[in-house]
Amino acid sequence: MKQYIYASSAETARALILHLINLISEEPRKIFNIAFSGGSTPALMFDLWANEYSVVTPWDRIRIWWVDERCVRPENSDSNYGMMRMLLLDIVPIPESNIFRIEGESNPEEEAVRYSGLAKKYMQQQSSGMPAFDIVLLGAGNDGHTSSIFQGQEHLLISPNVYEVSCNPHNAQKRIALTGQSIINAGRVIFFIMGKDKADVVAEICMSGDTCPAAYVAHHANKVELFLDEAAAVKLQDK
Repeated sequence: MKQYIYASSAETARALILHLINLISEEPRKIFNIAFSGGSTPALMFDLWANEYSVVTPWDRIRIWWVDERCVRPENSDSNYGMMRMLLLDIVPIPESNIFRIEGESNPEEEAVRYSGLAKKYMQQQSSGMPAFDIVLLGAGNDGHTSSIFQGQEHLLISPNVYEVSCNPHNAQKRIALTGQSIINAGRVIFFIMGKDKADVVAEICMSGDTCPAAYVAHHANKVELFLDEAAAVKLQDK
């Protein structure tokens, strides 16, 4: 588990963008399937990417997938797709055919099945039967959830399905979530976590057992990297 720590949130976001661009540039004939998380932390990255790094990004070789989505219409302010569309996808020259959104407005159970099938169609499948995402970009909640897999929903960490329906226990909102085994089987898992309110969960991910969904994923995935600002990493630095 490799950690990259930067002084500010903007520096962390810029470093992650450049890291992703470099990984893609190292394999110039490959199309990268990247699953992105939503939430406030990636919003800064999307904004910086669109305004500072668009011209150096090989958009034609990136397929955009989502780690999770709230079961809302795309124009709803809760939509992860809607947020990424507004801050990044509507601005950069990425082919529309490279964007695979979760239809949050559809029946959740049916959409989980449809989107799982779509991922299997466009990606090579591992021996486990899971699609081979090249990169999965994750956040982590203060409660240790990741990919809308919350405490008490540990069955989603070992589910044989690619995507499943989850429920936010704090507001009962349904979501579509990439399952733990799908994430663990990805080529690379990157946690992008910022802010002093995340210091406890970062310490839990790095220094505990499988005590929360984010820690479980971090300890079992093939290749894990953490991009953190100093505020989020403060309890690691204390050690």
